[in-house]
Amino acid sequence: MGRLPRNRPANTRVILQRLDEIERQLKLPPKQPSVVPQINSSVSPLDKTLTGHSGQVYSLAYSPDGRYLASGSKDRTIKIWEVATGKGLRTLTGHSGVVLSVAYSPDGRYLASGSQDKTIKIWETATGKVRTLTGHYMTFWSVAYSPDGRYLASGSSDKTIKIWETATGTELRTLTGHSMTVWSVAYSPDGRYLASASSDKTIKIWEVATGKQLRTLTGHSDGVLSVAYSPDGRYLASGSGDNSSDKTIKIWEVATGKEFRTPTGHSEVVRSVVYSPDGRYLASGSQDNTIKIWRVGQ
Repeated sequence: MGRLPRNRPANTRVILQRLDEIERQLKLPPKQPSVVPQINSSVSPLDKTLTGHSGQVYSLAYSPDGRYLASGSKDRTIKIWEVATGKGLRTLTGHSGVVLSVAYSPDGRYLASGSQDKTIKIWETATGKVRTLTGHYMTFWSVAYSPDGRYLASGSSDKTIKIWETATGTELRTLTGHSMTVWSVAYSPDGRYLASASSDKTIKIWEVATGKQLRTLTGHSDGVLSVAYSPDGRYLASGSGDNSSDKTIKIWEVATGKEFRTPTGHSEVVRSVVYSPDGRYLASGSQDNTIKIWRVGQ
């Protein structure tokens, strides 16, 4: 049996060189770097901008599967967009006033809209067939489905929030506490809580079962026009700018009530905010006639 070569390092280098040649010939994938590359923080989180409305965009809602986005506008129409491409798919008409709020039912079969014409309309998404509810004596600024789809909450210029039974259209409860118009309402993912945004510059959190007011969030310098829970219920996003002095979006930690993040970029009032179903994106609709989609999660 022959001896091992004394000059092992030289032989090792030859072997390694030969292995590198074999890897190149086989076109093996490159080795992963040991250091994770840094993300360029200067890159804008904006993903795409959708255009098509002839008036201000007041409200947005993702379909439950995240494939579509509905928008309500001052032009009295509702538009349905394909999220992946940004293409406009359908326009719903029927309201005689500004469409101030839109909300998909949890199963995606219905779309509710609240309008300046003092009505709520419930549309069948497959057919466009519509049903109309009435109740508030002033403008409906916001509508939101409960997670189980059995109830609908609405916010109005009359400073109140109403809870409706969707099957019958019956009004079940009225929540009072805001001192000015209630612009937006949103259920928590578990359906136990309801958030409301008002011209009084506050966001209020309510316990749905009792109607009890649990917490008031302050921080916006102007009226709060829209509010939305993240899918996991940990965060609450809000849009502001009632008198154009505050054109920001704020993201709050629900558990603490603390302000977490403030994305900026719109040139006019932020009328609406909504999370995508996976929580990775936040869409915002503005008086600058644009919709912006922000990356907020991993």
